[in-house]
Amino acid sequence: MSAINPKRESLRRVHAPAMMVIGCLVAIASGATFAATATADLPSVTVKYGDLNLSTDEGAQRLYGRIAQAARTVCAVQLPRNLKAMAASRACEAEAIARAVSDVQSPGLAATFAAHVSRG
Repeated sequence: MSAINPKRESLRRVHAPAMMVIGCLVAIASGATFAATATADLPSVTVKYGDLNLSTDEGAQRLYGRIAQAARTVCAVQLPRNLKAMAASRACEAEAIARAVSDVQSPGLAATFAAHVSRG
């Protein structure tokens, strides 16, 4: 008989959304749809930005909004009254956004991200 470690079980619940986010982020970076073999059964969101000029503030703001919305979609809370689930969802969103911004490699988007982070 094996004991279930609640801490490890909690980490598994956090890792599943994180894996979904990674799939989303790779799709963002490549600008194409991404299908991960290990996470094929997990939802992902493709964020397209070919229509945006990331060298402008407006373009960077729009892409940041799309990335943030995708992160909220992928990291959605299943149990909104569960504080641990809410915290895990917010951590998932923050990590997803940070990785997507890093993957896009746009100074304007990075500046927009920094402004949002500093506001809290």
